[in-house]
Amino acid sequence: MIDPSTLIPSPQSAALSVYDACSRYLGIPLLEFTDADGATHVYVRRRQVPAAESLAALGTYTVSEGDRLDQIAASQFADPRWWWRIADGNGALDPAALTATPGARLRLTLPAGVPGPSQG
Repeated sequence: MIDPSTLIPSPQSAALSVYDACSRYLGIPLLEFTDADGATHVYVRRRQVPAAESLAALGTYTVSEGDRLDQIAASQFADPRWWWRIADGNGALDPAALTATPGARLRLTLPAGVPGPSQG
């Protein structure tokens, strides 16, 4: 029988990426904790959510009845997995609340660290 713990990548496995390119956790390292019994546990370092106002704005989206963040991300960014970019850009503690009110305007932003279009 295979021990599932052997399938967990080591934090030192720099060549191995456990996140896909659209993940909000991309670039966040894996860490290890060794408990009192000597067992090693691998975990993800906490992700620091960027301040919404620090993100470069691309535009806005007006919420319609029945909208979901994954659907908005698919229509605006061509990938539903980027729903978290909308949550980050609007400082959401509860992402579902962003689509609760039809007519609300949501900021569409670039990920943290990506500069906005230059003003020419």
